[in-house]
Amino acid sequence: MSVLVVGLSHKSAPVATLELAAVSGDAVAKLVHDVARAEPVAETFVVSTCNRVEVYADVDRFHAGVTAICELLARHCGMPAADLTQHLYVHYEDRAVSHLLAVASGLDSMVVGEGQILGQVRSALKLAEEHGTLGRVLGDLGRLALRTGKRVRAETAINQVGASLMTVAIELAATSFGAATHPSGGPPLAGRNLLIVGAGSMSALAAATAARAGAERIVVANRTLEHAERLAAKFAKHNATVVSLAGLPAAIRAADVIISCTGASGYVITPDMIPAEADRRGALVLVDLAMPRDVEPAVADLPGVTVVGMDELSQHGTVAEAQDVSAVRSVIETELVAYQQANDAATVAPTVVALRAKAAKVVDAELARLAGRLTADGLSGHALDEIAQTVRRVVDKLLHAPTVRVKELAGSPGGEEYAAALRVLFDLDPRAVEAVTRAAMEQEGSQ
Repeated sequence: MSVLVVGLSHKSAPVATLELAAVSGDAVAKLVHDVARAEPVAETFVVSTCNRVEVYADVDRFHAGVTAICELLARHCGMPAADLTQHLYVHYEDRAVSHLLAVASGLDSMVVGEGQILGQVRSALKLAEEHGTLGRVLGDLGRLALRTGKRVRAETAINQVGASLMTVAIELAATSFGAATHPSGGPPLAGRNLLIVGAGSMSALAAATAARAGAERIVVANRTLEHAERLAAKFAKHNATVVSLAGLPAAIRAADVIISCTGASGYVITPDMIPAEADRRGALVLVDLAMPRDVEPAVADLPGVTVVGMDELSQHGTVAEAQDVSAVRSVIETELVAYQQANDAATVAPTVVALRAKAAKVVDAELARLAGRLTADGLSGHALDEIAQTVRRVVDKLLHAPTVRVKELAGSPGGEEYAAALRVLFDLDPRAVEAVTRAAMEQEGSQ
């Protein structure tokens, strides 16, 4: 089996295509289940964010796996496969692993170094685990990605270089008022009223970022008031209140900045919901972080209204310093090499186990025969134990070098040939090696 990733992101597709491809909520679980049922796929998880949709899978055939996943993505997007595939990228085996590590480290993000992606990868793995589509191969890969992402943020300065996507959005919103900071010289949103539409994790991040940016008042609008109240409670000192979606027009009238990030399939904010310029507090900035978008495009044509969407955000990705990117790539390379070595060693492990099992069986038989003869000569049980331990130590030392060396050579070109040579030299029964492999797989399956 081999790791495959098929996906699209802000680097490969326009926002209009990303909108169609976007999956969230129950749609992600449905896509995961559909991919898992595909004949070439053994395991899968899906990373879906506002600017990427990636399907990771453990497949037994490359072309069949790519074809199946492309067809399923097209079906979920409601797009002809030919229109979607021109925007897709495909990575396989080591390149797929390296890509995931770069994603988790923030190198592939619209805003380089942003930290939210690590949590999104963690959520993708958790969802797959809950739905039974995550096994040993992708489970190990997921843990590697999370570990690498944490190391990158602890050992490099990349997270200081790249603000989160939400920070960039807030900065663009503030700039839309005519300055990057409040006219008084204070925080960029000082004195501004903020309306957040949606109550999910992105909305929580929006509220936290806006609070740090000095927002004076926060209103949370959501279809389910209970969720809105839960989010608003975290920002009580910012006079946070809640409204239902039915109360959006009145809430918009009192807002300076609106950040919308729901999982709705249609427009949540339409032109008829925006009061005339004279009936508002003044200029109005809407930040649309949803995929598909929440704000109807015609809203941007209204007087005194500015809409900041994913198109605008994609043009403001931060540029990391070369030394910071190099430091991140060094961490990724270290983790990738360790991962490859572990996988290579695992491929020869059944041969090593079978060899040691055969050696132990031979030693036990010879010791039993020796004990029968020496006991008759009056040799003590203690002496027999000493002889047995000595023989086992000798055999272990003789086997140590070849078994360690074959694991080391497993990652070199033609590495499997060394394991094959070991099986021939020691006349190992192929059925014994297969039995070890089968027992390991059954043990994994029962966990």
